[in-house]
Amino acid sequence: MISEKEDRAEEKRSVPGRERKVACLEDLMTVVMDFNDGPMDNPEPPHSHPHEQITYVAGGKVLFLKDNVKYELTEGDLMTIPSGVPHCIQTLTEHVRLVDSFTPVRKDFIEMKK
Repeated sequence: MISEKEDRAEEKRSVPGRERKVACLEDLMTVVMDFNDGPMDNPEPPHSHPHEQITYVAGGKVLFLKDNVKYELTEGDLMTIPSGVPHCIQTLTEHVRLVDSFTPVRKDFIEMKK
């Protein structure tokens, strides 16, 4: 049984053509991100954050840029992103599904159920 405090999974539409599902505990977060608006013409702008991140490509093909190095990833591939390292993606297929794990929890991704 999941306690009320732990029941913080939710689905959110980020922007048109993209959906994000978030589940988290006190110190660990998993985010499933679906991109249904690809392929992208260009990579997204790079960003960084204090969270450690592991990304699993659950579907599609993506160009992952990490610290100015390009990686072409396909279904089944994993990528690690240390804290503070600039990174971004460019989807290479119409649909891409990424499963991201973060520690600590990204509070900017949480919208508590009311």
